[in-house]
Amino acid sequence: MSLIAGATEFLPPPQKGRRFTSSRPVRLGDVDPSAGLRLDATARYLQDVASDDAADCGLDESLGWVVRRSLIDVQKAAVLDEVVELTTYCTGMGRSWAERTTTIRGSSGAVIDSVNLWVQISVDTGRPTPLSEQFHQFFGEACGDRKVSARLGLEGPSTDVQNRSWAIRRTDLDPFNHVNNAANWSFLEEVVEGPASSRTGRAEMEFLAPIEFGAQIELQIHRDTTSAYSAWLVADSSVHSAARWLPSP
Repeated sequence: MSLIAGATEFLPPPQKGRRFTSSRPVRLGDVDPSAGLRLDATARYLQDVASDDAADCGLDESLGWVVRRSLIDVQKAAVLDEVVELTTYCTGMGRSWAERTTTIRGSSGAVIDSVNLWVQISVDTGRPTPLSEQFHQFFGEACGDRKVSARLGLEGPSTDVQNRSWAIRRTDLDPFNHVNNAANWSFLEEVVEGPASSRTGRAEMEFLAPIEFGAQIELQIHRDTTSAYSAWLVADSSVHSAARWLPSP
């Protein structure tokens, strides 16, 4: 049976199996000057609700998770002080990874959908480890028989790119001394146009290699004829993160 590429499509909540819901207000530190929710803050919300779901299940704390690929679709942006409800559920599994879909719905009409591919790792070694029986126990029913792969799909940099340096801040780092998933989204915010409060479209992010503090990082940007933006974080000629933003028509 061929595997489905993970984090490439949105699925509705399962008819049976686990769902987890939480709510939060959009705070001042989450928005841009237009009072719209930024992409990096959205990624942090997704990270937080996934962690809260895992904690609610009592999953083994010796196992951690890193994001491999993310897809965020903004149909109507959330804004400052809006209360958003996040509902998250597992929609696929692989050997050492799982796909998690999350919907965000706001009290002022925000509509954001996201799907993320998370790889389970050992906290001690940082290396992937097979999904535990405990994980299957909690999330297997919602996934059913849907199997996903961890392969990536975004293209590498073209020859026609703009280049600028990219600084890593200590506040961007996680316990593994790598740039955190949510903080990593900030480079795409530097690329896309328009105020976040009225910006709609689809954002993709792929994490090819961790970014460590002290690395000399270059941000490469390309805009194609469809007005889509592609961006890459590059170190020593190697792509560490790839992203793409396609605005709504």
